[in-house]
Amino acid sequence: MTKQVQQLDRVIIRFAGDSGDGMQLTGDRFTAGTAEFGNDLSTLPNFPAEIRAPAGTLPGVSSFQLHFADHDILTPGDAPNVLVAMNPAALKANLGDLPRGADIIVNTDEFTKRNLQKVGYDGSPVDDDSLAEWRVHPVPLTSLTVKALEGFSLSKKDAERSKNMFALGLLSWLYHRPTEATIKFLENKFAKKPDIAKANIAAFQAGWNYGETTESFSVSYEVKPAKLAPGVYRNISGNQALAYGLIAASVQSRLPLFLGSYPITPASDILHELSRHKRFGIRTFQAEDEIAGVGAALGAAFGGALGVTTTSGPGVALKAETVGLAVTTELPLIVVDVQRAGPSTGMPTKTEQTDLLMAMFGRNGESPLPIVAPSTPSDCFDAALEAARIAVKYRTPVMLLSDGYLANGSEPWKLPSAAELPDISTEFASGPNHEDGVTFLPFKRDTETLARPWAIPGTAGLEHRIGGIEKAENTGNISYDGENHDRMVRMRQAKIDGIADDIPALEVDDPDGDARVLVLGWGSTYGPIAAAARRVRKSGGKVAQAHLRHLNPLPANVGEVLRSYDKVLLPEINLGQLALLLRARFLVDIISYNRVRGLPFKAEELAGVIQDVIDSE
Repeated sequence: MTKQVQQLDRVIIRFAGDSGDGMQLTGDRFTAGTAEFGNDLSTLPNFPAEIRAPAGTLPGVSSFQLHFADHDILTPGDAPNVLVAMNPAALKANLGDLPRGADIIVNTDEFTKRNLQKVGYDGSPVDDDSLAEWRVHPVPLTSLTVKALEGFSLSKKDAERSKNMFALGLLSWLYHRPTEATIKFLENKFAKKPDIAKANIAAFQAGWNYGETTESFSVSYEVKPAKLAPGVYRNISGNQALAYGLIAASVQSRLPLFLGSYPITPASDILHELSRHKRFGIRTFQAEDEIAGVGAALGAAFGGALGVTTTSGPGVALKAETVGLAVTTELPLIVVDVQRAGPSTGMPTKTEQTDLLMAMFGRNGESPLPIVAPSTPSDCFDAALEAARIAVKYRTPVMLLSDGYLANGSEPWKLPSAAELPDISTEFASGPNHEDGVTFLPFKRDTETLARPWAIPGTAGLEHRIGGIEKAENTGNISYDGENHDRMVRMRQAKIDGIADDIPALEVDDPDGDARVLVLGWGSTYGPIAAAARRVRKSGGKVAQAHLRHLNPLPANVGEVLRSYDKVLLPEINLGQLALLLRARFLVDIISYNRVRGLPFKAEELAGVIQDVIDSE
């Protein structure tokens, strides 16, 4: 029987199950196949913080959402077209996000009385009419998997673990995804356990064959490749891109990279990735705590390396004193903060933008530093390069504010050529810099950047004091003089302020040039804001959009841009931190729109907010 193939321009799929059901792996493999096929894509992994959350419960649900299309897309999508629910908890936790008419593939084997009761179902919703608004496909995924693996010497429990591969095979058939890469992945992943590899491959192929032969699915779907700019592409997550950006920065600065880090969600993958690239001269140090990690990174910077430390919000709080030391010693240091929901431990696997004010002011004394924020997963590469450029050129610690959404999300990335990457190399001090030709002044400043010389320990004639006590201008000697302190405080601030002349102006996307409302954003809100602006414009509304990468100092034209519009809307995944800064500095009445739910904004939600602001004109 030849089944009908229906063409679609885009699809949003959400895999959901227990945190032990392998939903992240399933989503990752489906994403890899989609990237190989050539679709544009965006992903949203969403999982509990516990290593193994209580099975069958709502808090234990893990999901992976993938939006793929034959055209340019900006977000993981607002609402899934397809939900794969591995148990009743996964169905109940995600049902509210499904639009009417969406497809639900249900693993009926897990809809036992006990599992139903765990989440408050009196009976199975698959058997009554409570799911009548959706197209339900009951599939006994677990028992079909076990049957497919009868020829393998596996226990029933071990065979059941492959049900995620059966589901992956079924969805791969349903959406015409390539299979060769997944088979090769399984062979490599279980190379030391060939029986397990063969079993997972068999389950995957059984899922494909089930889709091909069952009458439950009479239609399969095809989403043609997207028309992307010519080039070599790969799928990449934010943490991967950030790690690669740091490696590129090491090469382009001609400095060895040293990472001092303590594992913390959601930043740990940067440490894991960098540790794989020793051939580039990368040194990774897993410290005993956050303070040791940043101390080692700053020590490496003093020794002439590109010092980096990675963390999340709680770790930034612990690193604050050492970051202040980097400010006063004026050494290059990159502090990567992959933000997560707080305060305190908060919700470690959920995203937020709530560390901006801590990055700005979370140290004692007048302690300014530059702040850079990537806007998409792939942009983390460029943001890392930019943070390194500023740190090395201006001899300053730089805070790079990523977040959990960017870190774990992925999208296609066009690989840049090496020739496109900026040269961010610098020169170390090599001899005296005083007019007398004999004396070395460790705090004599470059007239353009106000940066001090970078003198490597052990260089003859360049010995100088280092430490946290205030330094005398030029000589760097210990000084308690009030007038000197005032000059040094102002000089350090002026150095950071001057970076505004070395960064691009804020660009505004205003197609017709006559919009009266500007939507401003920073960090990971870029995708939802841009998608929302597209929707509003498509419906006839006029709206301008601008997005900030540099948060301190701000681009020189920010004030001019803000005053050019009647109303400025600023969505943030916090309670209005950037809005507070902009109101104070520019005296512009910013309209804040704030949500702190641990999830990114939805485009439909923001489109409604934008339209309301336009209508209030």
